[in-house]
Amino acid sequence: MLPNLDQLPNNLPIPIDDGLATHLVGLKLPNIALESTYKTLVNISDIQGWLVLYCYPMTGQPGKDLPQGWDAVPGARGCTPQNCAFRDHYSELKQLKTQVFGMSTQSSEYQQEMALRLHLPFTILSDWKMKVTDALKLPTFKTDESTLLKRLTIISLNGEIKHVNYPVFPPNEDAENVISWLKENSLSK
Repeated sequence: MLPNLDQLPNNLPIPIDDGLATHLVGLKLPNIALESTYKTLVNISDIQGWLVLYCYPMTGQPGKDLPQGWDAVPGARGCTPQNCAFRDHYSELKQLKTQVFGMSTQSSEYQQEMALRLHLPFTILSDWKMKVTDALKLPTFKTDESTLLKRLTIISLNGEIKHVNYPVFPPNEDAENVISWLKENSLSK
């Protein structure tokens, strides 16, 4: 039976904080341009103001199986609900003067299908060469011979990381958590 990508199954294992993101707050975003779903290059270090960069392992595709054992990997499942949550809260994030980008290690071509299917109003970035992942030492895991990002969300101001949500669970509540943090912290900056 093919998975329903829009819903989170019950009883997913909850990821634990393994400490692999504690070093990020205070770092500058790396000066690296990434391919985007709009077929342009985006350098996240150039973005002024508030930036939300939510990182996710991989999105599935309708009619295709997920990697074997995917639901048993803590934090792996839920990329479509996370993308949809940021889509659904995008206008609220824009009102907070925040730019939003998603990022995974999937190819830009793969991401374009998902962005069109889910009607995402923002750009998804491809770190398929793992340049940003390596530069920031982002947490990853391996499955089916691929290295994928563990789910985390970076909030930066003028290129400096101010906050990191990690681990993110459940993924469909990530956008709401980001908005709460921004409301508490961005208005005073």
